[in-house]
Amino acid sequence: MARRLGAGQTAEVYVVDVRSGVSRLVFTSRDMLVEAPNWSPDGKWLVLNGDGKLFRLPVGGGELEEIPLGGVPPINNDHVVGPDGETVYVSAEDGHLYAVKAGAARRVSNERGEGFRYYLHGISPDGLTLAYIGMDAERNTNVWTIPAAGGDDVPVTADEFADDGAEFGPDGEWIYFNSERASANAQLFRVSGGTVEQLTHDERVNWFPHPAPDGSAIAYVSFPPGTVGHPADVEDVRVRLLSGGEVREVATVFGGQGTMNVPSWSPDSTSFAYVAYPVA
Repeated sequence: MARRLGAGQTAEVYVVDVRSGVSRLVFTSRDMLVEAPNWSPDGKWLVLNGDGKLFRLPVGGGELEEIPLGGVPPINNDHVVGPDGETVYVSAEDGHLYAVKAGAARRVSNERGEGFRYYLHGISPDGLTLAYIGMDAERNTNVWTIPAAGGDDVPVTADEFADDGAEFGPDGEWIYFNSERASANAQLFRVSGGTVEQLTHDERVNWFPHPAPDGSAIAYVSFPPGTVGHPADVEDVRVRLLSGGEVREVATVFGGQGTMNVPSWSPDSTSFAYVAYPVA
C-alpha cells in the first residue's frame, strides 16, 4: 500500500552538489508522498515513485510526469533505470520484478514459492544483471542476482543475517549492501565472489549504500543508534558520504524510508538526490 503524507507534512526533493555540499530544493509536494529518486543516464531527469506509480521530474525542477507502466501492479519504492535510459525496472506490490519500456511491461522474476518476494535495488553497469533482496516466507533476507532479460536467480549471500539495499558498484564486480551480520546496528558491506568486506564501523544504523558511478564515494542513509529496520518519519536521519575511509555529513533530515532507497547519483558523479519529509 502506497505511503501517504501526514497532516502538515511535505515531501521535498533535493539535489546536492558534492563538491560544495549545497543542497538545492527542486520539488515540493503537499499532496503526494514521493520517494526514492533515481537519476536518468542522460542527466536530465529524476525518477521517483508515489501513490503506487512512477514519475519523472526535470533535474532543474518542474512538474511530475507519469511514466506508463503497462499494467504493472502498484509499485513500491524499489526501482532502477537501465543504462539504455529507456528501460525502467520496478518492484511491484505483488512481490515481483518487472521491466518496462515504451509503456510495455514484462515480468522478470520467477515463482520461488509462496511468500517469496523480490525487492529491486541495483543494475549492473552493462545492464545485463539485476541485484535484489529476496525475502522468503520466514522473512529472511539475502542478496540475489537475476538476468535483466529473465532467467535463473543466483544467491550471493545465504545466511540468517538481515541484508538489504543490494547495489552494483561501478566495476560490476562488487555488490554493496547493508547488513546486521556484524552487530545489531546495520552497517555497510560489499561482496564479490564470496568475499565480504565491511565498510562502516560506527554506532549509527547505516543503510542503502549508493556507490558513485566513478567510484569516488558512497552515499548512504544513517539512522540514530538503536533504530530497528529503516522506518519512515525519523528525526536525525543523516545523508552521508563515505570516501577514502572518511565520513562526511551532507544533510540531516526528517525522513528515512523513501529518502534514498535506490541509486540516486548523477551520471557524472557530481551530484545525487534525496527526499526529506518535514512536518510543519
